[in-house]
Amino acid sequence: MGRNKKKTDFLIVGGGIFGVYAALHLSRKGQRIIVLEKEKELMKKASIVNQARLHSGYHYPRSVATARMSDDNKQRFTEDHREFINFSFAKYYAIDKFGSFTDAAQFERFSKYIGIRCDRVEGHPLFNYDRLEALYETTEYSFDPYLIAQYYRELIEADNHIEIMFETTIRQAEASGNHWLVETNKGVISAAQVINATYSVSNAINDIFKVENIDLMHEISEIALLTSPQVGDIGLTVMDGPFGSVMPYGLSGLLSLSSVPYTHHKVSYESCPTFDCQEGVSDCSPSASGICNNCTAKPHSNYQKMKQQMLRYFSPEVEFNYFSSLFTIKSKLMANFIDDGRPTVIQVLNDNPRFYCIFAGKINSIYEIEKVVEF
Repeated sequence: MGRNKKKTDFLIVGGGIFGVYAALHLSRKGQRIIVLEKEKELMKKASIVNQARLHSGYHYPRSVATARMSDDNKQRFTEDHREFINFSFAKYYAIDKFGSFTDAAQFERFSKYIGIRCDRVEGHPLFNYDRLEALYETTEYSFDPYLIAQYYRELIEADNHIEIMFETTIRQAEASGNHWLVETNKGVISAAQVINATYSVSNAINDIFKVENIDLMHEISEIALLTSPQVGDIGLTVMDGPFGSVMPYGLSGLLSLSSVPYTHHKVSYESCPTFDCQEGVSDCSPSASGICNNCTAKPHSNYQKMKQQMLRYFSPEVEFNYFSSLFTIKSKLMANFIDDGRPTVIQVLNDNPRFYCIFAGKINSIYEIEKVVEF
């Protein structure tokens, strides 16, 4: 590798919310950081393409570990991002009468065990009790992903300890004594430690650094955005199985709609996200995925199917009006295929020099990095 090298304490690969937060945390500790980002901007993929749910644990009755982590981090995240959070809507969880993996009694026991609010609602004019075994009013909020993304972009771009290298990819890397030598398309970087925060292409980066892979699966997913004159200030999540959810999308005035059967368009069980739509697309590959929202090969929307599925839980006067859809690649650990858990996993995959891999899908677990990274 070339002689002219940038030197840094930490090289962070990936400019999503977890990579950005890790950089800011390390900067506060006096470390020098370089962030590598393949795209022209930070936080343009999964960081903004999600249902904007500030998880309180309800969503994971079959994964107590995920539920507890969600609730543990919720208070701190809420306080740190209060101006970007929608507190002013009523959030309901419901159990479908048919095909749920969790019945009403189990959901109530789970909520009590975790210590989260779960108040049964025996009658509500906007909901269809012919399809609902039980309806519960809960405490759960939504964050505004676009406002949070802008907030963190401004913080990191103003930080003198952090250098951001956009449109940058890694060609090769090798350990050299107690540091990493990393060759990119824009030059060589010498880093004492490396953090892989690339989410869907975690294994592609792990391969370059010759560390072990994590066992992942990947899906191209859609979040539909809509309006409703009847339920603009209400959220409903139907548990637990092939159901769906609609809730306010942060402070945008829109609702986000997702569906277990229809949100995920394509699935890949390969180590890196491998889809037929990548063929002929210059800026997207299994080892360097692109921004699905900008892609002409993205799937056609499943909004109509998602809409019809969710309307069955509401009274006849409720209507949904389509606005647009957001698409991205979502990844999860194969180990959680059955229980649908979303634990945050931060592993040390090489000790000297240190190499970390962050894999996480829930925004309020950004603080977990503080418990693991050493310097």
